Amino acid sequence: MAETPKSGAESWAAGIGSKSKAQYGSDLMVEMLRELGIKYIALNPGASYRGFHDSLVNFEAGKDIQMIMCTHEEIAVAIANGYARATGEIMATGLHNVVGLQHASMAIFNAWCDRTPILNLGGGGPQDTTQRRSTDWVHTALVQGLAVRDYVKFDDQPSTVDGIAESFLKAYRYAMTEPRGPVYICLDTDVQEAQIDKPMTVPHAQLFRPPAGPAANPEQLKTAARLLAEAQWPAIVAGELARNGKSLPPLLDLAETLGAAVVDSDGRYAFPSTHPLNLTNAREDALKNADVVLALDVPSLGVPLGPSVRERGNFAPIVSPSCKIIHITLLDLEKQSWVSDNMWLLPVHVPIAADTAVALPPLLEQVRERLAAIPNSAGQVAARRAKVEAIHRDTRKKSEEWVKKTWDEKPISQARFFSEIQQRVAGKAWALVGVHGRRWREVIEVSEPAHGMGGGRGGGVGYGLPSSIGSALGFKGSGRLCVSILGDGDFLMTSNALWTAAKYEIPLLVIVLNNHSYYNDEEHQERMARWRDRPVANKGVGIRIEDPVPDLCTIARAFGVDAFGPVTEPGDLGDILDKAIAIVESGKPVVVDVFTQPR
Repeated sequence: MAETPKSGAESWAAGIGSKSKAQYGSDLMVEMLRELGIKYIALNPGASYRGFHDSLVNFEAGKDIQMIMCTHEEIAVAIANGYARATGEIMATGLHNVVGLQHASMAIFNAWCDRTPILNLGGGGPQDTTQRRSTDWVHTALVQGLAVRDYVKFDDQPSTVDGIAESFLKAYRYAMTEPRGPVYICLDTDVQEAQIDKPMTVPHAQLFRPPAGPAANPEQLKTAARLLAEAQWPAIVAGELARNGKSLPPLLDLAETLGAAVVDSDGRYAFPSTHPLNLTNAREDALKNADVVLALDVPSLGVPLGPSVRERGNFAPIVSPSCKIIHITLLDLEKQSWVSDNMWLLPVHVPIAADTAVALPPLLEQVRERLAAIPNSAGQVAARRAKVEAIHRDTRKKSEEWVKKTWDEKPISQARFFSEIQQRVAGKAWALVGVHGRRWREVIEVSEPAHGMGGGRGGGVGYGLPSSIGSALGFKGSGRLCVSILGDGDFLMTSNALWTAAKYEIPLLVIVLNNHSYYNDEEHQERMARWRDRPVANKGVGIRIEDPVPDLCTIARAFGVDAFGPVTEPGDLGDILDKAIAIVESGKPVVVDVFTQPR
């Protein structure tokens, strides 16, 4: 039963809550995690949070927050990233002082670029130097959060037991407030192990929840509606708005109301790939003649509005200089200066700081009203839609020809690879929790948010496997078949994440597009050789993963995961995928190694 503290030492700010049963500081930390609704904590064990670890295991057993043990801190944070992207819920991590934090830093950076909420908890100290053991000196920072401050939304280091509750509540609130992102709290050893000798309160977390997303400025929304209704060729660029599923139905209705082409910005799923207005695979056709572009939560406008091949030199957008750009997003509210992840600065004629899920319904209503007042608008929309649909059909035909032409090629073509996957997920409840390659959207049909989790905008190699495991953990028990498509270089960076998938029986189909190369750099070396008139034949030196070729299946089996491959014959791929899917549907992870063409 809830109790209101009376006064003095029992009070906590204006805290309304329940009486704490904590005996130690770390017990109170665990009470706060439970109050915040944290279900999982991914961790690699470390002595710097031994008190916290003990409380997770032994304090009020039966109210467990489940530990997800990992073999590396980068894996722990990436798992939390994937879990949040699949569920919308925040997950905690346990990081061992400065060394664990530095191991985790790449994955924290990825989460920052992905705007993914993660509650990172790191052991540290003790700050009281008289309490330090020998190793504590080199493993204790004066302000530990400085190591990641440039790419977290908030960091804190409470110095007393009384500061624990407020620190946890702030961190959670900031992490879950849009734009979301990772946070970090350093848990000083002395604070963890301090005995509690006075009444304490566990504040009710619902009184400190993040605020609802804001609506659009009425005048700006009116201007946006007018531009869209009067446009000759409006186009919509859909970014990360699927973080809130309520934004997707009005997006679909708006596109159909306008007969406008829609381009997915290659992040999260935002629009059905099979919809006749989807021109993601004909991006330049969709945008080159646009007189108005509506962008929705696009992290960097220059990516979808820029050229397909980008090199050194001045940026040259696809859209014309006269094109009016509208952008509805909250991403401008969360920026830092360490890296420019918003990339090129493009002119935006109507900038709207709003939650897309809140802004799209009234925008749709106003567009409908304005179209109704324009003579023959229905005919104009129908004619425009017919043109968009014709481009869509032509693009699908080219993709089908690509599949047919390369069906029997060796090494196995990506067209066949993606086609074999599509044939097996059709009609199933499934989730594409990780993907590698540029052309998968030409073949794999995506029609709901689970079919495209996005992520990895930080570009860190090694993100794919552990984040996929985290997403599959989020979908565990849902009946969805979780599929992750990885490159071999990415797989090798964090292949030990498979141990976690095996230990916790996380069903996941991991398929490796194996071209024996860190191929992105191989393409760059070829360009350099051609520009400098040097031997193209040397482009793979220091890049190819050969001599020896790693046995990925043996690696998987060493971690207790079934594996098939290497698959070298195109005709064998389908049957092997069927066998692998049967294992996943029985509740276990599996790896399939497929030798494929580079692109």
